[in-house]
Amino acid sequence: MTTFIFKHRFILLSLISLIIFSLIVIPLRLAIAQYQAPYPQAILTLGGSPDRETFTAQFAKINPSLEIWVSSGISNEQAWQIFRTADIAEERVHLDRRATDTVTNFTTLVDDFKQKDIKHLYLITSSFHMPRSVAIAMIVLGSQGITFTSIPIPSKEKPEPTIEILRDSLRALFWLFTRHTGASLKHR
Repeated sequence: MTTFIFKHRFILLSLISLIIFSLIVIPLRLAIAQYQAPYPQAILTLGGSPDRETFTAQFAKINPSLEIWVSSGISNEQAWQIFRTADIAEERVHLDRRATDTVTNFTTLVDDFKQKDIKHLYLITSSFHMPRSVAIAMIVLGSQGITFTSIPIPSKEKPEPTIEILRDSLRALFWLFTRHTGASLKHR
């Protein structure tokens, strides 16, 4: 029985140590990224409504040197029409459809950003969705040395429940240690 208790205490202490380590390392990595790239180098929009792509297209017009990533959201045809109407060159726009939820919005693209040596992003989403997006971005992007500047799009929707923010923050931490998001569990 004492071996059983010892093993469980060891596992619990190990998990607590990993979480504490993450809570120290992530802010440090975010600060370093902010120092290395004080200004955003690209735009990341979390799809979900045509308003987000429309806002992004207008925002991109005043930031003409930045590439744009849209993670999931409206159909490709609708998105391309919005960017064409705003005269945004297709070469600047990356429509990525791998994400199935907010956590995977970040986990599917983080390696692409690292490959392009992007250390600072504008993060665009609706204001009601921004708290959860920021919590996930701090863990996923921050752990990889990528900082962000959030740009919330005004929305009349109520903020998402705290339990959803906590749930997805835990999923992001799970991804940090396992590279799995748990997204496939929703479909079972």
